[in-house]
Amino acid sequence: MPAYAFEALDPQGQTRRGVLEADSARTARSQLRAQDLVPLKVEPVQRSQNTGMNTVIWESKVFSRTALTVWTRQLAGLVAAGLPLERALSALSDEAETPRQRDLVSALRTEVNAGAPFAKALAQHPREFSNIYVAVIGAGEQSGHLGLVLERLADDQQEQQNLRGKLLAAGLYPAIVCVVALAIVLFLLAFVVPQVAQVFGSNQQKLPFLTSFMLGLSELVQTFWLWGLLLLATGVIAARTALKQPALRRSFDAAWLQLPVIGRLARGYNAARFASTLAMLATAGVPILKALQAAADTLSNTALRHDAQEALVLVREGAPLASALAQKERFPRLLVMFSRLGEQTGTLPTMLQRAAQQLSEEVQRRAMQLATILEPLLIVAMGGMVMLIVLAVMLPIIQLNQWVK
Repeated sequence: MPAYAFEALDPQGQTRRGVLEADSARTARSQLRAQDLVPLKVEPVQRSQNTGMNTVIWESKVFSRTALTVWTRQLAGLVAAGLPLERALSALSDEAETPRQRDLVSALRTEVNAGAPFAKALAQHPREFSNIYVAVIGAGEQSGHLGLVLERLADDQQEQQNLRGKLLAAGLYPAIVCVVALAIVLFLLAFVVPQVAQVFGSNQQKLPFLTSFMLGLSELVQTFWLWGLLLLATGVIAARTALKQPALRRSFDAAWLQLPVIGRLARGYNAARFASTLAMLATAGVPILKALQAAADTLSNTALRHDAQEALVLVREGAPLASALAQKERFPRLLVMFSRLGEQTGTLPTMLQRAAQQLSEEVQRRAMQLATILEPLLIVAMGGMVMLIVLAVMLPIIQLNQWVK
């Protein structure tokens, strides 16, 4: 059903803005009058653009990860303070930073005013609110602790962003060094080394092996650089297309987990996210089977996701969570141990959260250690490559000076 953004006057003469769904603009005005509102402006909400080839290009998300966390925490504070959900959404709509955010929050408020549960209103916008987000909100509404659940949801989102940010920061410097090193080497091979060929091309003396090798490599770079770029682009496209096949993607992800250092980081990161999501859902009162399915869907590694789904089958058949996870070797033993302790003591959500915290700290520590080791190694490697090119340029000059003497 189409959505319409409206601007209307309430009985007190104040301006109200929001979004509602109706078959037509006329129907939307009728709905506003039925709510004792005087419509001033009713316009259809533009959610997509047509490129002229029947291709719909959707806009970016209304809420970024950070913005969604802030919005969730603001809503949690208003609800925990005793403000009705409708008034809390109205306040957040008035304070929205962008028109798209205001329209989205107004649409949520309209659904809540019409009697729909908040979780159902959120579920109508799957691009903005994930299944996990909706499930946690629904559990909070059913338990009557929506404010507490919203605060816990905001904390979980903040923790995931912090972990992702620290991993990105740990890998950013080595990536920059690699790109700069490659750019310097290609520049030297394409522009500096050819000058050596021009200087010594007319000379009959035999060039040193290193110089001859660099000249040949330089000629190769100058001749086939375009083909190299095309080959690289083709390889990337082919790899991305191939990895869309579920079986091949699962095999690739399984092999990725077997890598010496990166594999352990990937396993720890996914396990921490799995445990944190499962703990949050269990704390909110979501049934364990539904919580396991939602937590499995958060795993970016398809091999681990497959293991989690198989563990879900075992739990559905009556096996304890710890025993089901223990049968999957890819899950860290730390997660299995804390799950078993939580089941034995009746504090599974708390133990899962502790497992997630320890796994997260371990991933951060290993990532920082890896970055600390890689930084000097990459600098030495870059210096070594530059030194070889400089030697290739200097050796003929040294040889010529000796010949003159």
